[in-house]
Amino acid sequence: MTIDSRQVAAAMLEAVPFARTLNLEFVEVAPEAEGGVRAVVRLPDTPATHNHVGGPHAGAMFTLGETASGAVVMAAFGQVLDRAVPLAVRAEIAYRKLAMGPVLATARLGRPAAEVLAELAAGQRPEFPVRVEIATEAGKPTSELTVIWTLRPN
Repeated sequence: MTIDSRQVAAAMLEAVPFARTLNLEFVEVAPEAEGGVRAVVRLPDTPATHNHVGGPHAGAMFTLGETASGAVVMAAFGQVLDRAVPLAVRAEIAYRKLAMGPVLATARLGRPAAEVLAELAAGQRPEFPVRVEIATEAGKPTSELTVIWTLRPN
């Protein structure tokens, strides 16, 4: 699988204006082993996104993680967007440690893309997880997020 990370970033920023509002930066979108996909998205450290203790606001962290998961979905399933709409079904986030400064969300596809595409081809509405780790730029994990996505056939 080949992924044009600039094209995925541009598509995400066009489709999700809120990602532009937070100035999210797409660091990497790349294939992984066995048809997997990884996306890394960065939330800069700005006063506009701070909470009451000076770190990134929980809502900004959630948006960061959800956006990274969306980049994975776009990269893995962009070829079927003419016949299916990707939708987040539900999400769960755990805030583990206080984050300070810029943070990075690393998202990974939780099921092989081929399985999801086979279900879609069979007329089903597949669901699949995208798991996200949010960490400081120094690599200290701060939060974990799982977004369950679906591909709704048109």
